[in-house]
Amino acid sequence: MMVEKVAYEEFSYFHENAQEYGIPFKPPTVRREFVEVEPGRRLSVLVWGSAEPELVFLHGGAQNAHTWDTVGLALDVPMICIDLPGHGHSDGPSSTRAHGPTDLFGNAEDVAVAIRKLAPNAKAVIGMSLGGMTTIALMHVAPELVRKAVLVDVTPGVNQEKAKAITNFINGPRTFPSFEELLARTIEHNPTRTEASLRRGILHNAIQQEDGSWVWRYRLHGDASVGEKVADEKPMEGFASMWDVLAQATMPILLVRGMRPQSVMDDADEEMFLETVADPTVVRVAEAGHSVQGDTPVELAEMIREFSF
Repeated sequence: MMVEKVAYEEFSYFHENAQEYGIPFKPPTVRREFVEVEPGRRLSVLVWGSAEPELVFLHGGAQNAHTWDTVGLALDVPMICIDLPGHGHSDGPSSTRAHGPTDLFGNAEDVAVAIRKLAPNAKAVIGMSLGGMTTIALMHVAPELVRKAVLVDVTPGVNQEKAKAITNFINGPRTFPSFEELLARTIEHNPTRTEASLRRGILHNAIQQEDGSWVWRYRLHGDASVGEKVADEKPMEGFASMWDVLAQATMPILLVRGMRPQSVMDDADEEMFLETVADPTVVRVAEAGHSVQGDTPVELAEMIREFSF
């Protein structure tokens, strides 16, 4: 039986992102680089532009660096977008880490190596969800690399209950018989996103197998292969302790909060953020859920520009 292969050319979709969100299209210069973080283990990084990067972006759990594509087009500045350990094209985390890809300080140590090599003078680090928590850990591991920080819809107040809808999606089937079935499940769990954007997201975040089936790129355990989702039973254990890191941080920090039900934040999280952080700013986005970069990418880009430069 002949298997129909779905075409995928990684850097061929930028014009679709621009068209969907009304961004005047100028083909970006984007390349993928790999940074060795320890012998035999590398992080993958999308490098936007040829000048010294001014911004660093960290995606959320079960995502990859391409989640920032539309934001990058809207900003049009030199920047890097890092695939976190066990995500995208990056290798998995060190086998010594108890919580695999949700080991915040381990992630921060790896990310710091990539930033020092590719963007040591970046004006700000922007992190969404798991990337936001990793950004907080980076404030402790390498505070000199975080001159300003943007946390997208996440605080240390996130827990299993608040993130239940997201973890239910992530912990779903490991494989899908067809692209259409994978797309249908993704649409079901992402009601605020357009089908076109979700289709692009899947192409960047899943791999078609020889038999025509599809598996996710991300691995939820350090020694898992692509498509093998060995989930950490307590992926958010210890996240609440990151309030202590925020309390010691001195750099300006912007919290961007999605106000739709898909957000993992509540009013108590926002209040705690304002009480804890020395130099806080909060912006609420009425038309966004948890994935602010997916729901309102142009608006998010302007917030980042205004805050960072």
